[in-house]
Amino acid sequence: MGNASRLAIGMVELNSIARGIETCDYMVKAAQVDLIRSSTVCPGKYMVLIAGDTGDVKAAMAEGIKRGGECVVDTLTLPNVHPQVIQAISMTTQVEKPGAVGVLEFYSVASAITAADVAAKAANITLIEVRIGYAIGGKGYVTLTGDVGAVRAAVAAAEREAELLVGTTVIPRPSPKLFQSLL
Repeated sequence: MGNASRLAIGMVELNSIARGIETCDYMVKAAQVDLIRSSTVCPGKYMVLIAGDTGDVKAAMAEGIKRGGECVVDTLTLPNVHPQVIQAISMTTQVEKPGAVGVLEFYSVASAITAADVAAKAANITLIEVRIGYAIGGKGYVTLTGDVGAVRAAVAAAEREAELLVGTTVIPRPSPKLFQSLL
Protein backbone atom coordinates (compact mmCIF):
# COMPACT_ATOMS: atom_id res chain seq x y z
CA MET A 1 0.00 0.00 0.00
CA GLY A 2 2.90 2.42 0.05
CA ASN A 3 3.70 5.30 2.37
CA ALA A 4 1.53 5.39 5.51
CA SER A 5 1.29 9.19 5.37
CA ARG A 6 -0.49 8.87 2.02
CA LEU A 7 -2.79 6.09 3.24
CA ALA A 8 -6.46 6.72 2.58
CA ILE A 9 -9.71 4.83 3.02
CA GLY A 10 -12.85 5.07 0.95
CA MET A 11 -16.36 3.76 1.50
CA VAL A 12 -19.41 3.46 -0.73
CA GLU A 13 -22.73 2.46 0.81
CA LEU A 14 -25.55 1.38 -1.49
CA ASN A 15 -29.23 0.54 -1.04
CA SER A 16 -28.93 -2.53 -3.33
CA ILE A 17 -26.97 -5.64 -2.41
CA ALA A 18 -26.67 -6.82 -6.04
CA ARG A 19 -25.46 -3.39 -7.21
CA GLY A 20 -23.13 -3.25 -4.20
CA ILE A 21 -21.40 -6.49 -5.10
CA GLU A 22 -21.04 -5.36 -8.71
CA THR A 23 -19.76 -1.94 -7.63
CA CYS A 24 -17.14 -3.59 -5.41
CA ASP A 25 -15.79 -5.52 -8.39
CA TYR A 26 -15.47 -2.34 -10.46
CA MET A 27 -13.78 -0.49 -7.59
CA VAL A 28 -11.07 -3.07 -6.92
CA LYS A 29 -10.37 -3.40 -10.64
CA ALA A 30 -10.12 0.39 -11.09
CA ALA A 31 -7.00 0.92 -8.96
CA GLN A 32 -4.44 -0.72 -6.67
CA VAL A 33 -6.50 -0.79 -3.47
CA ASP A 34 -6.98 -3.28 -0.65
CA LEU A 35 -10.52 -4.44 0.01
CA ILE A 36 -11.03 -3.96 3.76
CA ARG A 37 -14.68 -5.01 3.81
CA SER A 38 -17.42 -5.78 1.33
CA SER A 39 -20.61 -6.87 3.05
CA THR A 40 -24.26 -6.33 3.76
CA VAL A 41 -25.17 -3.68 6.30
CA CYS A 42 -28.47 -3.52 8.18
CA PRO A 43 -31.12 -2.78 7.01
CA GLY A 44 -30.56 -4.39 3.61
CA LYS A 45 -27.77 -2.13 2.37
CA TYR A 46 -24.32 -3.01 1.05
CA MET A 47 -21.00 -1.41 1.95
CA VAL A 48 -17.63 -1.46 0.18
CA LEU A 49 -14.61 -0.25 2.18
CA ILE A 50 -11.20 0.10 0.54
CA ALA A 51 -7.74 1.37 1.52
CA GLY A 52 -4.60 2.34 -0.34
CA ASP A 53 -2.61 5.30 -1.56
CA THR A 54 -4.75 8.43 -1.77
CA GLY A 55 -4.67 8.62 -5.59
CA ASP A 56 -5.72 4.99 -5.98
CA VAL A 57 -8.52 5.32 -3.42
CA LYS A 58 -9.83 8.45 -5.18
CA ALA A 59 -9.79 6.64 -8.54
CA ALA A 60 -11.59 3.58 -7.12
CA MET A 61 -14.13 5.81 -5.35
CA ALA A 62 -14.90 7.71 -8.55
CA GLU A 63 -15.53 4.39 -10.31
CA GLY A 64 -17.66 3.14 -7.40
CA ILE A 65 -19.82 6.25 -7.34
CA LYS A 66 -20.24 6.10 -11.14
CA ARG A 67 -21.12 2.38 -11.20
CA GLY A 68 -23.29 2.54 -8.08
CA GLY A 69 -25.33 5.35 -9.61
CA GLU A 70 -28.74 5.95 -8.08
CA CYS A 71 -28.14 3.15 -5.53
CA VAL A 72 -25.38 5.10 -3.71
CA VAL A 73 -26.70 6.38 -0.37
CA ASP A 74 -23.45 7.46 1.35
CA THR A 75 -19.75 7.82 0.58
CA LEU A 76 -16.62 8.65 2.52
CA THR A 77 -13.09 9.40 1.36
CA LEU A 78 -10.59 9.93 4.16
CA PRO A 79 -7.08 10.85 2.99
CA ASN A 80 -4.15 10.63 5.42
CA VAL A 81 -6.09 8.25 7.66
CA HIS A 82 -4.52 7.18 10.96
CA PRO A 83 -3.19 3.61 10.51
CA GLN A 84 -5.04 2.43 13.65
CA VAL A 85 -8.40 3.03 11.91
CA ILE A 86 -7.87 0.20 9.43
CA GLN A 87 -6.72 -2.16 12.19
CA ALA A 88 -9.77 -1.27 14.29
CA ILE A 89 -12.17 -1.84 11.38
CA SER A 90 -10.46 -5.16 10.62
CA MET A 91 -10.56 -6.09 14.32
CA THR A 92 -6.81 -6.82 14.39
CA THR A 93 -5.84 -4.33 17.12
CA GLN A 94 -3.61 -5.69 19.87
CA VAL A 95 -4.21 -3.84 23.14
CA GLU A 96 -0.93 -3.77 25.08
CA LYS A 97 -2.21 -2.15 28.26
CA PRO A 98 -5.90 -1.93 29.21
CA GLY A 99 -6.95 1.47 30.48
CA ALA A 100 -10.00 3.69 30.54
CA VAL A 101 -12.58 2.94 27.85
CA GLY A 102 -14.23 5.46 25.56
CA VAL A 103 -17.24 4.72 23.37
CA LEU A 104 -18.64 6.84 20.53
CA GLU A 105 -21.93 5.77 18.91
CA PHE A 106 -23.28 7.09 15.60
CA TYR A 107 -26.29 6.74 13.35
CA SER A 108 -24.02 6.22 10.35
CA VAL A 109 -21.03 4.10 9.37
CA ALA A 110 -19.20 7.04 7.77
CA SER A 111 -19.52 9.12 10.94
CA ALA A 112 -18.03 6.33 13.07
CA ILE A 113 -15.04 5.90 10.76
CA THR A 114 -14.40 9.66 10.66
CA ALA A 115 -14.66 9.92 14.47
CA ALA A 116 -12.18 7.06 14.93
CA ASP A 117 -9.67 8.93 12.76
CA VAL A 118 -10.19 12.19 14.70
CA ALA A 119 -9.86 10.40 18.06
CA ALA A 120 -6.69 8.54 17.06
CA LYS A 121 -5.07 11.78 15.87
CA ALA A 122 -6.20 13.81 18.91
CA ALA A 123 -4.64 11.84 21.76
CA ASN A 124 -2.37 8.93 22.63
CA ILE A 125 -5.05 6.22 22.68
CA THR A 126 -5.49 2.80 21.16
CA LEU A 127 -8.53 2.19 18.97
CA ILE A 128 -10.00 -1.15 20.02
CA GLU A 129 -12.66 -1.48 17.34
CA VAL A 130 -14.69 0.40 14.76
CA ARG A 131 -17.89 -1.65 14.47
CA ILE A 132 -19.85 -0.82 11.38
CA GLY A 133 -23.38 -1.60 10.42
CA TYR A 134 -23.74 -5.34 10.71
CA ALA A 135 -26.30 -6.53 13.31
CA ILE A 136 -26.54 -3.05 14.84
CA GLY A 137 -29.19 -1.49 12.60
CA GLY A 138 -26.79 0.30 10.26
CA LYS A 139 -25.16 2.26 13.10
CA GLY A 140 -21.46 2.50 13.79
CA TYR A 141 -19.51 2.73 17.01
CA VAL A 142 -15.93 3.19 18.13
CA THR A 143 -14.27 1.76 21.24
CA LEU A 144 -10.89 3.02 22.39
CA THR A 145 -8.59 2.78 25.39
CA GLY A 146 -5.73 4.62 27.06
CA ASP A 147 -5.12 6.67 30.16
CA VAL A 148 -8.20 8.54 31.38
CA GLY A 149 -7.01 11.98 30.24
CA ALA A 150 -6.14 10.76 26.74
CA VAL A 151 -9.45 8.89 26.38
CA ARG A 152 -11.40 11.98 27.50
CA ALA A 153 -9.43 14.17 25.06
CA ALA A 154 -9.96 11.75 22.16
CA VAL A 155 -13.71 11.42 22.85
CA ALA A 156 -14.08 15.21 23.21
CA ALA A 157 -12.23 15.85 19.93
CA ALA A 158 -14.39 13.32 18.08
CA GLU A 159 -17.57 14.82 19.62
CA ARG A 160 -16.59 18.31 18.41
CA GLU A 161 -16.34 17.13 14.80
CA ALA A 162 -19.08 14.48 14.96
CA GLU A 163 -22.03 14.14 12.64
CA LEU A 164 -25.01 11.92 13.47
CA LEU A 165 -23.75 11.29 17.02
CA VAL A 166 -26.00 9.13 19.21
CA GLY A 167 -23.95 9.29 22.40
CA THR A 168 -20.60 8.85 24.09
CA THR A 169 -19.23 7.55 27.36
CA VAL A 170 -15.89 7.34 29.14
CA ILE A 171 -15.39 4.61 31.73
CA PRO A 172 -12.33 5.55 33.83
CA ARG A 173 -11.75 2.13 35.44
CA PRO A 174 -13.61 -0.56 33.48
CA SER A 175 -14.13 -4.00 34.96
CA PRO A 176 -11.65 -6.53 33.52
CA LYS A 177 -14.68 -8.58 32.42
CA LEU A 178 -16.08 -5.63 30.47
CA PHE A 179 -12.69 -4.86 28.93
CA GLN A 180 -12.23 -8.47 27.82
CA SER A 181 -15.68 -8.45 26.20
CA LEU A 182 -14.59 -5.52 24.02
CA LEU A 183 -11.55 -7.32 22.58
